[in-house]
Amino acid sequence: MATRPSTAALALAAVAALALGTANAQDKPVALKLSSWVPAQHALNPALQAWADDIKKQSNGTITSTLFPSEQLGKAFDHYDMARDGIADFSYVNPGYQPGRFPIFAATSLPFMISNAKAGSAAVDAWYRQYAPKEMKDVHFCFAFVHDPGALHSTKKVVMPADLKGMKVRPATSTIGQMVTTLGGTNVQSSAPEARDMLERGVAQAITFPWGSLNLFGIDKVVKYHMDEPLYVTPFVWVMNKDKYESMSAAQKKVIDSHCTSEWAEKVGSAWADFEIAGRAKIAAEPGHDVYKLTPAQLQAWRAAVEPVEVQWADGVKKAGGDPKQALDSLKATLAKYKSAL
Repeated sequence: MATRPSTAALALAAVAALALGTANAQDKPVALKLSSWVPAQHALNPALQAWADDIKKQSNGTITSTLFPSEQLGKAFDHYDMARDGIADFSYVNPGYQPGRFPIFAATSLPFMISNAKAGSAAVDAWYRQYAPKEMKDVHFCFAFVHDPGALHSTKKVVMPADLKGMKVRPATSTIGQMVTTLGGTNVQSSAPEARDMLERGVAQAITFPWGSLNLFGIDKVVKYHMDEPLYVTPFVWVMNKDKYESMSAAQKKVIDSHCTSEWAEKVGSAWADFEIAGRAKIAAEPGHDVYKLTPAQLQAWRAAVEPVEVQWADGVKKAGGDPKQALDSLKATLAKYKSAL
């Protein structure tokens, strides 16, 4: 027969429970600055806000956040260094904006690699965790994610790889930039917020971009031809200032750690993916737009034409002291595991 605990034991248990319950509440309040360079109405921002709200809840209100969209704290190109230097406590970073700086991570933007942003975000995050501590050692890595596959959008119709020869293209990442030059085109660099102006002025004639964001950034007003193939994804990271992380209590760090996971990567990626997927139907319904599929033979021609891009990527990894075969084999295996490989 079970014995009942003594009054003294019950009192001790109550005190212990009270102590545990108030541990977080006794922590020093932490206010975080979150920087997102996309416009305030972009689908990514509510996902980041939901992430921050959950952290506030799980920390018993001791960790609060303010989200700054629209490049309020700095230009899109500078967001990695902004997290490193403490201008922002968390930064949304497109590593592809800085060619050659993060060569291993660039594997995720190789053409015809990833089929979807939902499971694909979890896969990319799970894969990159083995490399982030070295390749992004200046910051505290939180998670990686991708947008839904983007396509080639242009002012003149592009069907075969040879059609890109002589064209000026704004690439989404440095890896896609390598594809453009391999096919005889010229890269024109710009961040997403600057892209419409470049196309409007004729500085660029084509752009690689996800579907929903075409409307958001007004790019649908200046390009009319859309190759309806999952050409690439752009991979991103959500990173934290190291000093800010180290300044937190053990309990607060635990809350941050529980929100820097592959599960959260998928949640953030999924919210954005739904927006981009819906954008394709909007573009197709707009008068004057030509949304076209490639034939199997044309698609195969593209796959063959971009093979040198993988070789160039591998060379970049080797120069940085990495093992490109190990990295790419690992990425492909992880994508297959998460059912997100093309």
